[in-house]
This record gives sequence, structure tokens and C-alpha cells, in this order.
Amino acid sequence: MAHRIAFIGFGGVGQGLADIIQNQGEELLKKEGLELQVVAISDMMKGSLYHPEGLNLKVVHETLKSTGSLHSYPEEPGLIRGLDSIQTIKQSNADTIVEVTFTDVRTGQPAIDHCKAAFLSRKNVVTTNKGPIALAYRELSKLAKDNGVFFGFEGTVMSGTPALRMPRTTLAGNEISEIRGIFNGTCNYMLTRMEEGLSFDAALKEAQDLGFAEADPTNDLEGYDVRYKVVILANYVMGSSLTVEEVACQGMSHITTQDIVEAKQNGERWKLLGTLKKGKEGIIATVGPERLPLTDPLASISGATNAITYECSLAGPITLAGAGAGIKETGFSLLIDLIHFHREKKAVTT
Repeated sequence: MAHRIAFIGFGGVGQGLADIIQNQGEELLKKEGLELQVVAISDMMKGSLYHPEGLNLKVVHETLKSTGSLHSYPEEPGLIRGLDSIQTIKQSNADTIVEVTFTDVRTGQPAIDHCKAAFLSRKNVVTTNKGPIALAYRELSKLAKDNGVFFGFEGTVMSGTPALRMPRTTLAGNEISEIRGIFNGTCNYMLTRMEEGLSFDAALKEAQDLGFAEADPTNDLEGYDVRYKVVILANYVMGSSLTVEEVACQGMSHITTQDIVEAKQNGERWKLLGTLKKGKEGIIATVGPERLPLTDPLASISGATNAITYECSLAGPITLAGAGAGIKETGFSLLIDLIHFHREKKAVTT
């Protein structure tokens, strides 16, 4: 039986997952026994479609490409148009809600409300939105558990690189005493280019031209993006109850070319790090630039790549590196959650 999904939000990330489903659907069915069927799409700008027997993703893609919206998707018996996000969540026959709306990370909305509506409707949620996990993880995970549904958010920290699932599964049995990581590709790209001779402003412009940095790069440069990811790691991986306000945060906008040169002369390299350390009084969490010796595995991470090091009681330090952004990579992170849930469900029934 097909696993029915509804997209709430259908920008680049949602379309990335839809492309994976369209192009690799047969392979997923063959290898995992997982058939994914898109029954609904609700996007504030592009429009809304719902068909209980499934939408034609090829036609969805062609319609968006030619018109930029879903309004020209052809009529067919059973097709329903115009449901808003909450109506789509509550009224569709979707098993899982893929929540990928544009969400204000400071409030977690509208994603928090979407997650609540889904859980109360006994529907699973997979999301890449940081806000709900950083601000309301305890409440939302309890609501999901109380209603017997799955809550997946692998893509909230390092996109398709499994920074959350790996420590909870592959590293199970270790006590993780410290987590350090490069969680923002924009900052890491800029620091790499500054070491290669560019000024701060030139590196920023290049990052913006390449699409790594937003027109307003404050969220990246001041460490705010990393701060939310640190909170997610603290609460999910380390079992803490850390809040965003408890994370000491400093950005990298004060770093000069001279700072870069001095570090290089001393065999060191600047990196913007998010760090979590277990202490006697709980978790100490910080975000800020640090000079790392070149022997540190995080010092070798260049460009827009992200990386994370877990200090493990049995395995020692384990470092994982990979893409921390990108449409295909973030779409893949949603697929990771869908496959994981499918395997969990299959293990219970066999």
C-alpha cells in the first residue's frame, strides 16, 4: 500500500523531494518496499491541489515550470483546489505531512502550528524547519508520541548529512561529552576565501553571488543560524532542555584579513563553531569564531561544507562531514526520515 504524503510548502526543498520521488520511485519500491504517493500540495504562493488517489508529479513539475503556479494543473475527477495549509493537513488522506514552509525561525511559525495540527489529526510529520525543533521540541515530540505518530527532522542541522540520526543509532552506547561543529556553509566559505586573500566584503559578495548567502546575511554572519542548530543538537542528542537564550553567541563579522593572516602564520585557521560541552552543572553551549590548529579535523573543512565532531566515551572523537545545504541534499534529508519511519513500521509488523 502506498504511503501518502502532503506537502505543506512547495519551494525548492519540497520540489527537491518531489523530484526524488518521481525519478527514484521504482528504486525505492524495489530496495525498500516503500511506495510514496503525493496526494496534496498546499503552497501560499503557488496554490493548492488535493487528489485522494494521487497527483501526477510530472504534470505538477511541467505546470510549475511553464506558469510558476499550480493553478493551471489540469482538471480531473476528484481533484480539489484551494485548501489552505491547515485544511490540507486535516482533510486530506495523507499519512505524512512534509512541512517545508517559509517559517520565521524566531517564532517557529507557521511550522509549529502545522505540526500540532498534523499530530492532533494523527498524521506523521517530517520537516526541515529549524524553528519548531529549536523552540518547541519537547512539546511537539510529546504530542507526536501521545498520538502515536512519527516526527522526523533530520535535515534541520546539516541537511542530508545525518548529524542527528548517526549519534542516536550508529554511536549508541557511547556517552557523548562534547559536540563541536561547522554548521553554516556561508561563514565557512567566506573564511576559506579570506584565507585565500579576499577581503571580508569581497568574500561576502562572492558568497551572495553563488547563492550561499542571503541579501541580508545577518542570520549567518552573527551566528544566529548556528545557535538554533546547537539547541537542536543539545536537546535531541544530549537530552538537554536548552533554550536559544542560553547559548552564548558571537558572529564572525569582526574578523579581519589581518586576523586570518596571523592565524595562518601560527599554523592555525579560523572557523565559526557551535560547541556543546557537558559539565557538572549541565550543558555549556557557545557559538563563535575560534582559531583551530591545522591538526584539528574541523580545520581541514573548506568551502561551504559542514562538519561535526562527537567526543565519544568508547569510540573516541568521530567527525562527520558533508553538505549542510542545497535543494537536492535537503530534499534527501526528508527522504531519510521517510525511509527510517518505513523501516521502523516494517520492523514492528514482522
